[in-house]
Amino acid sequence: MPHLPDFEAWAIFAKVAERGSFSVAAEDLGLSKTTVSKAITRLEQRMRTTLLHRTTRRLSLTENGRLALERAARILADGAAVEAEVFETAALPRGHIKLASSVLFGLEILTPILPDFMARYPDIEIDLHLTDEPIDMVGDAFDLALRVGPFVDSSLRISRLASFRRPAVAAPAYLERMGRPQHPRELVGHQAIIYSHIGLGNHWRFTRDDGEEECEVVVAGRYHVNNSGAAVPALLAGLGIALQPEFFIWRELQEGRLEEVFPGWNTDPGPLYIVSPPGHGNPARVRALIAFLRDYFATQPWAHGVEV
Repeated sequence: MPHLPDFEAWAIFAKVAERGSFSVAAEDLGLSKTTVSKAITRLEQRMRTTLLHRTTRRLSLTENGRLALERAARILADGAAVEAEVFETAALPRGHIKLASSVLFGLEILTPILPDFMARYPDIEIDLHLTDEPIDMVGDAFDLALRVGPFVDSSLRISRLASFRRPAVAAPAYLERMGRPQHPRELVGHQAIIYSHIGLGNHWRFTRDDGEEECEVVVAGRYHVNNSGAAVPALLAGLGIALQPEFFIWRELQEGRLEEVFPGWNTDPGPLYIVSPPGHGNPARVRALIAFLRDYFATQPWAHGVEV
């Protein structure tokens, strides 16, 4: 059976060639100059060739040394990368996370659960930014963002974390007063609470659970809002019907303060995305937060299709 390659000696050779000096390479590697010199000698004896020309003033690569350098440098780089990755994985996550979220999702979902995450990881700091405006992930040095709704930016790393329903809901008092529509087409004549920040926010599209029928209705109403959180008091007061993210009103549905108007129909689901800057991987602190969020959403009644 052939002997294993002398990986240590090849890595030392790569560092010597890079630095052009035995003593400087030894300092970089935390070794003695004698150890570095012996490793090169050992390698040349094993290969039965000269890899470095040595003079009192300088080192230079021989032809065989030049041919070997690229792969030797790769051995050094790959070894350093393996150690860094294992060290980061084994180490307790620590450091600073700059996190962005939409305002409503951040207030309703993130801010109540982040203290649990920080208690679990006492060496992690979080800088949370809540905004509904576009952000520059790279320019503003964000580590992670959670975005609700369509998101397209091919320069970033994007993965779907979960989906949520957007049922049509209303207060029982409204439905008793105005009547319960049996089909989405019967929304005509009802008061709708309309989102003014969404293009065609008064065009509501429904698909029956069995997929056999689709329906788009143009609704009207006296109350327009640019944030779904602003619609909740109006809904509870019986002002009308609205399409609401389920993560925001699931408690009201469970407690009967709101009712789903068309339980046999669905609207387009809302996606929840994890967004991070381009690169080869997230640091341990960010991976810890992503894992924490996935575990949390996997237990929530409003989260569907969670990737765990």
